[in-house]
Amino acid sequence: MIRADRETCSILIVENIDDLRAGLATELNALGHSVTVAGERNEALAIGDQTEFDLLVSDLVNGEPAAGCEAVRSFKMSVTSSQPRRAVTELHEIIEKTLAFKLQRVDTSPPTAVREKIDLELPSDLTLMNSVLEYLLDRVDKLGLVKVEQSNLFVALDEAFVNAVKHGNRNDPGKLLRVTAELSAREAIFTVEDEGEGFDVHEIPDPTDPANLFKSSGRGVLLIYNIMDEVEYSRGGAKLRMVKRPQS
Repeated sequence: MIRADRETCSILIVENIDDLRAGLATELNALGHSVTVAGERNEALAIGDQTEFDLLVSDLVNGEPAAGCEAVRSFKMSVTSSQPRRAVTELHEIIEKTLAFKLQRVDTSPPTAVREKIDLELPSDLTLMNSVLEYLLDRVDKLGLVKVEQSNLFVALDEAFVNAVKHGNRNDPGKLLRVTAELSAREAIFTVEDEGEGFDVHEIPDPTDPANLFKSSGRGVLLIYNIMDEVEYSRGGAKLRMVKRPQS
């Protein structure tokens, strides 16, 4: 049953596969939201101002492999309205439903040669990040890239999300968090970017120093460095790039 006091969100779905486009629209309509669909980008652009929508979902599955080449899957979900913070609770429900739909209807079997590009732009809310984290770990696991349970990848990504939301965007849902992932058989590249002022990673207290034994700051960054194969901060510390490769 749909709550009478719920806030309705406006969603745009851009997908060229008819049954997937209609299936997700049905799922989100059932939540009580307004859904507009388009079969391709030009059709979506013809609809009008994209900021009239609260959320854009595109390319649930996109790309066909040429002979001997990788298939490329691109998936994007982003907040597009000028007031994306007005319905974080409703967005959580939509995002969770969309990611679940994709896992159940699109990502149903481990592909043999696929490169995935995932691009998410969401309000800074850790409850939203939980669903994102579960989705990313599932994709890494399905691709057989990294043994998730043995890699501590969950810990590294969780620390990156928490640092970006709490310390970067100061728990302000009015600021967006951009999470991207590029997954292939060779490596997993994750980027987490907040809208905060950044920081100097070299000024973080060394958590291994006995003088900082009871200080919590710096432990998350240290964990990320220890778990990932490559770690790079840019844009004054507001953008974090992490690379994880299969164990040799």
